[in-house]
Amino acid sequence: MRNGLYLGGLQLPFVSSLRVYLPRESYTDEQFSYLRGRLEEEQNPVTVDAQELADSLGRVSRSSPNPLPTPAVDRVRVFQAGEGAPLLYAPNQVVARSLSATTELLSGPLAPLARLVVPDTEWDLHLEKMATVPVPGTTLQTRTSTWGIPFSWFTLVYANDRMEVVEANGRVLTVRIQVPLPLAVERSGQTLKMLAEMAPELDLFEELDELHGWLDAFSNEGMVELDYGPVANRVHPDDSPADVHAGLQCLAEGDLTGAAAAYRRLARRWMPIRQLARAN
Repeated sequence: MRNGLYLGGLQLPFVSSLRVYLPRESYTDEQFSYLRGRLEEEQNPVTVDAQELADSLGRVSRSSPNPLPTPAVDRVRVFQAGEGAPLLYAPNQVVARSLSATTELLSGPLAPLARLVVPDTEWDLHLEKMATVPVPGTTLQTRTSTWGIPFSWFTLVYANDRMEVVEANGRVLTVRIQVPLPLAVERSGQTLKMLAEMAPELDLFEELDELHGWLDAFSNEGMVELDYGPVANRVHPDDSPADVHAGLQCLAEGDLTGAAAAYRRLARRWMPIRQLARAN
């Protein structure tokens, strides 16, 4: 059933991901044992996508008020650039990410609303239980974005980078673009330096500064993957990476008209998708 839902393109909201795959050497023996225990025989990226969709639907359809995931739904993706290349691993760390998000939620302006949905006792019990779960790595290797892809992510990739287009039943299920981690760090660093000189007041500068620091903390042997998720069916083939780079190049050259034109192309493409978040 889960494969049928995924292959049928039934995924809302649109969730896109930015992942870092790391080699075995990046993990302690305990961490890697945890990862290995969550690998399934004959798994592939499509089956993991289907599992994660089923896991998400399972959480929102529970009879209990607790929406937080359990360690049973921690999934691990495996990437191999080619025959003979080393295996790289990207745990989705859904438990760790949910803990981080919950902590932020309960300390923010929406905390009273969250406590109406799930009582304090329920939150505290679950957070205490999850705090004892083994952590597959001290740094989160996955970032997600709902109803659109941050423009800062597009600074990491180009049209000629390695790309996988996953299709089924006449739909594009996702597009995945992979780039070696050192190259992604170099690209983000170069863009960051240019923005610091030309336009440090832009929101993109702050976003990219944080993104660059996150990527730079990982091993040089890793791989970065931009996974469009189901939004790919609406935008593929997507010129967003080219438009972002064109806009940045215009900005570097002082061509504000060209930079504005590139931004308008991006806005026309992504604004309707972001507006779906408020649709009935």
